[in-house]
Amino acid sequence: MDTLDIVTKLLISILIGAIIGSEREYHNKSAGLRTLMLICLGATLFTIFSMELGERTSPDRIASNIVTGIGFVGAGVIFMGGTGINGVTTAATIWATAALGVGVGAGHQYIALAGCIVLVGILQSFKLVEEWIDRINRVHTYEITCAYHDQVFDHYEDLMKRYHLTFKRGQFSKENQTCQATWDAAGSKKNHHAFISHILNDAAVQKFVF
Repeated sequence: MDTLDIVTKLLISILIGAIIGSEREYHNKSAGLRTLMLICLGATLFTIFSMELGERTSPDRIASNIVTGIGFVGAGVIFMGGTGINGVTTAATIWATAALGVGVGAGHQYIALAGCIVLVGILQSFKLVEEWIDRINRVHTYEITCAYHDQVFDHYEDLMKRYHLTFKRGQFSKENQTCQATWDAAGSKKNHHAFISHILNDAAVQKFVF
């Protein structure tokens, strides 16, 4: 493998990492421009070294461990948030970017560039689909604190039904004459906003977390 070929591969891997990283950076993800550039470049270098060092014995010896190694990097961006597990898409993007880097290092630059375009297209198009789904069905956790009386929360559950929200009551607590309850409610963005507006203007509600 001559020097020009190696330099070309490295530049292409940096370009691919920059394109994918820019998309992740734009959406403020934990793995952004520099991270994905380094991942793609590193995967390309490992593949080149594997082919050069193991040319006569096992040319895939080093490269075969990239899949295992990149799993640790991907696991680092997955975390538990208030709305569930976050970072899985970014972790999958890291995994796919490493695969593209391997492709470049192995001499399949055009396939890797095509894969880069497809990957960015998936990230962009499915972002729009996710936003559309979020508008028609999203889940909010509501916490209401008010003065206690019999069947105190039936009124708020009736309001959820009125605004076409499906719900599941969570934790309930009472201290002196004050009580508190939480619900996980699902429905459209419009219906959630209508319910929130109603509760914010309810004088009987002492505390409302949403």
